[in-house]
Amino acid sequence: MSDVLERGARIEQESRFLQDLITEVEKVVLGQRHLVERLVIGLLAEGHVLLEGVPGLAKTLLVRSLADAMDLSFQRIQFTPDLLPSDVTGTQIYNPQTGQFSVREGPVFAHLVLADEINRAPAKVQSALLEAMQERQVTIGEETHQLPQPFFVMATQNPLEQQGTYPLPEAQLDRFLLKVIVDYPEHETECRIVDAMARATPRTTVRTVITTEQLRASMALLDDVYIDERVTRYIVDVVRATRDPGAVGLDDLAPLIEVGASPRASIALGLSGRAHALLAGRAYVTPQDIKSMAHDVLRHRIILSYEAEAREMPVEDVITRVLDNVEVP
Repeated sequence: MSDVLERGARIEQESRFLQDLITEVEKVVLGQRHLVERLVIGLLAEGHVLLEGVPGLAKTLLVRSLADAMDLSFQRIQFTPDLLPSDVTGTQIYNPQTGQFSVREGPVFAHLVLADEINRAPAKVQSALLEAMQERQVTIGEETHQLPQPFFVMATQNPLEQQGTYPLPEAQLDRFLLKVIVDYPEHETECRIVDAMARATPRTTVRTVITTEQLRASMALLDDVYIDERVTRYIVDVVRATRDPGAVGLDDLAPLIEVGASPRASIALGLSGRAHALLAGRAYVTPQDIKSMAHDVLRHRIILSYEAEAREMPVEDVITRVLDNVEVP
């Protein structure tokens, strides 16, 4: 019992740093607390995050502000159709004076990498980034180089414009821990945004409130967040219901789902649930933590059928119905 209380007190203490981080970023990126929290959850779980939203919603500003507030090295890669893999990973440079090759590291060698408009890059570039995301290493020539630790990729994509884009393959989408939808701000929030930013010197200053060491310490606490066996079974039941909706009484969903979520989704749901609890200052995971993260974890891992498209059934509704029908422990 004393161990549980000690662990709870330690987690509550560490979570205060995380709340300071969220508050600091919110000074610049107004009205996007849900989005900021999801990025912090991605950091705690050592996962990559895909942000989807129309231009002008401060996605780039958010990621840059997050890096500044944590004293992490930051690189932004603007993805374009003519981008080469070496523009991301780096290349070998020949020195004619010494007759030797040296490695020039690309922008992927940073703690936090913003892949802006990632769906504008061709398949070769996406494959190069995939190795970095999955293996946290880069191969240049015949040498393999480890990326800085911690290492995160925050990618953005525009859901509207499809001309000149290369849709991300399912294998790469699955490497993102979360896919977060960025929506328009509310009316009052947008008024505050205009007041803060529509000036010659916009208020975009962010203080460093968390060091890299503090972030690593918070990430190490994730394993101390207790997840009960019943909650683990609930996670698996939710994910398996996307493959076999008839098992939870959703026979009408079966023709609408072409491919359900894989076991990687179960792992991601467990990790993000633990991070959600840690962010709330709790030493244990509740089913509500899982429900809160389910849409962000599953929306890019479920492939709907043509029938679902014909019915204009969004994946959000499919996930909601699964959550409503799976028994909660």
